[in-house]
Amino acid sequence: MKKLSPKKHQENTRKTPWTQVKNNSNDYVIRVLTSPLQVNGAQWNALLAAQNPDGSLNPFMRHEYLAALHSSGSATPATGWTPRFVTLWQGSVLVGACALYIKKHSYGEYVFDHAWAHAYQQHGLPYYPKAVVAVPFTPVPGARLLARNAAERTLLVKALVAWCEEEKLSSLHLLFTADKDVAACAEAGLMLRHNVQFHWTNIAPTLVASRTALPPEGAEPARGGPALRSPAPTLVASRALGGTLPLSSEDRANFSGGGLSENSSTTSSAAPVASGYRDFDEFLMSLSQEKRKKIRQERRKVSDAGISFRWSLGRDISSADWDFFYRCYERTYYEHGNAPYLSRDFFQRMQDSMPENWLLFVAEHQGTPIATSLIAVSARADWATGEIDAENRDFAAITRPIQQLTAYGRYWGALARVDCLHFEACYYQPLAWCIEHGYQSFEGGAQGEHKMARALLPVKTTSAHWLAHPAFADAVERFLEREGDGIASYMEELERRNPFRQASKPDQGNAA
Repeated sequence: MKKLSPKKHQENTRKTPWTQVKNNSNDYVIRVLTSPLQVNGAQWNALLAAQNPDGSLNPFMRHEYLAALHSSGSATPATGWTPRFVTLWQGSVLVGACALYIKKHSYGEYVFDHAWAHAYQQHGLPYYPKAVVAVPFTPVPGARLLARNAAERTLLVKALVAWCEEEKLSSLHLLFTADKDVAACAEAGLMLRHNVQFHWTNIAPTLVASRTALPPEGAEPARGGPALRSPAPTLVASRALGGTLPLSSEDRANFSGGGLSENSSTTSSAAPVASGYRDFDEFLMSLSQEKRKKIRQERRKVSDAGISFRWSLGRDISSADWDFFYRCYERTYYEHGNAPYLSRDFFQRMQDSMPENWLLFVAEHQGTPIATSLIAVSARADWATGEIDAENRDFAAITRPIQQLTAYGRYWGALARVDCLHFEACYYQPLAWCIEHGYQSFEGGAQGEHKMARALLPVKTTSAHWLAHPAFADAVERFLEREGDGIASYMEELERRNPFRQASKPDQGNAA
């Protein structure tokens, strides 16, 4: 790639290098910026919205979120996160971008490569600094390579590798990538690595079977189209149906099942569509007797301890509640011997710049708050892009359906110990809220096999990696093949522990 002389971008506060990239007859320019504040927020968010068919914004990739990490001092060179935001331009149009950080450690990433760093050290080679394309301290899958199309996304990946080579970095790592990112990274020759998270979806395979009046297998459906097959009550079926929108109360009353999605082919089988859970009790009844009984016992322990909950959304979260949340959040880290990743100023910026993306649960004992759980939620894209005046935002309208409404479990802390309070605050209260407000999914964050007993099902996550050293790249590639086989076996084992009732083996009338 030909290096051009430094020029000053209109948004920049300092000079940054430009690199010319050729792609057929189109000329692209790469600009590597040293701060998220040098990127126009509206342009970044518009490109982010283009990654989803419904125009929704992943809260953690919003420009406001990334800028707050930087401006609050949470993700800066002083904490080991040196920003290099890579932007791809065609003329004056921003057509691609990603949040890249140069790092001298591997903390706050949740995709663990400490063994790789140790192997480099044993051979007298430096593993740090390395490049990471990620959201700091945030193990939430989503778009990492923002681009208008697949070709420009692949071009962006190749430019990242070339830039890392020029900067003599040991490696490049893209963490918790979306499917489109995975395809671009594979096209560019990067190695893929898989792991497992646990996510909840607002529909169970047993409910699909029980609510849907299906014809016998192979018979013609009542409304025309292909024959329908009853979905097997497996984790795979549950995940496939998890993105369906909840029906209105009237639709629920009249629901008879069957029918095709608008994208269904007239020559292939289609699974029936069912609404989300009507309430938390129906969710419990979709589980096996053992899991249902355990959840009820855990919730009863919290209730018997005299604990009650209240929740606040968006601007209804008061400054006093934010202060109390941070006391709990900070204490959790200190109890484990660590300083908190995020500063109080970061959460102040969340309160000021993107409150619609935050939902706070507060646990109280005799009117005194003792614990909190803060989760992020999907919000309408027009709120984030400024199409609605901030003073007139109707935060209750956050439940208006878009293609995919998702809640994300993030932070928790307590000032008092109560048996099972963590499960209530971090899972049962958020799941009940999601059911009530029509959210299709709840992502439980990194790791945590215990989440499966609470109906969060295994989902594969993917990261992509490039190593400059050929011998180490070969060794890591062989390691990833073995690790990938282990992950596949682990997923199969987890699916055998399906927490849902099996349609073919219903409970024997025991609703415990």
